[in-house]
Amino acid sequence: MSMIFFACVVRVRDGLPLSASTDFYHTQDFLEWKRRLKTLGLRLAQYPGRGSAEGRDFSIHFSSFGDVACMAICSCQCPAAMAFCFLETLWWEFTASYDTTCIGLASRPYAFLEFDSIIQKMKWHFNCVSSSQMESSLQKIHEELRSQPPVVLTLEDTDVANGVMNGHTPMHLEPAPNFRMEPVTALGILSLILNIMCAALNLIRGVHLAEHSLQVAHEEMGNILAFLVPFGACIFQCYLYLFYSPARTMKVVLLLLFICLGNVYLHGLRNLWQILFHIGVAVLSSYQILTRQLQEKQSDCGV
Repeated sequence: MSMIFFACVVRVRDGLPLSASTDFYHTQDFLEWKRRLKTLGLRLAQYPGRGSAEGRDFSIHFSSFGDVACMAICSCQCPAAMAFCFLETLWWEFTASYDTTCIGLASRPYAFLEFDSIIQKMKWHFNCVSSSQMESSLQKIHEELRSQPPVVLTLEDTDVANGVMNGHTPMHLEPAPNFRMEPVTALGILSLILNIMCAALNLIRGVHLAEHSLQVAHEEMGNILAFLVPFGACIFQCYLYLFYSPARTMKVVLLLLFICLGNVYLHGLRNLWQILFHIGVAVLSSYQILTRQLQEKQSDCGV
């Protein structure tokens, strides 16, 4: 018996539907729940990463992370763990197929309609494969749901009256569930230590120069910024290595550029070896950030 009836992928910031499964159900109740799902998709940015809205016959589950959210209409007999396992797998498949640039530039509904074939394949897999065959994946999702339960929405949260969304949905402050990063390596720890040391050196020199300049002259402002901007860039590099952030490549390139320009500007206050050391640490940190990826999904949770 089918438990997952409909699934779609939407862009979080504006609710633009990017792809959806082919609709084989045309009952009045099901069409009403599709309307509710569309309304909820416009408001996903207000909610944490996982949530559910349940009715008598159907339920809506959603899972969002970064720029993309996956949503599904399921039967009320469908276990929450199975629904969220399906949505997480769908998220992995979609983000592996389309990068953030393509997603951000999409301007029309269902711009990636060809992804429908993968959604249908995944729906068939989760509807037909027994729970025992996905036991480890479902157990993992069970544990995540126990430690961080999804937000529970009422039907009023998904309702629309006269084309205008009813009421004022309260903002939920619970953090979205984080996708696990690959384990930190020994070289990564070394890059963090060196980066913190470079940040400390930049901060000490910048503050010392600022104290001196405030008493003597103001023409040293450029040198002060050349110390403090790389200090901030080093700290942000540490953050990017430890935690996942969308558009990491662009951020890493900008941070590396700031550090290089700042150190080149300081030629005269630093010798060549000091400049090369700071730039070398920045390059090592950038490489570590870009090579530390999200953990691969579990094979038994996929299709």
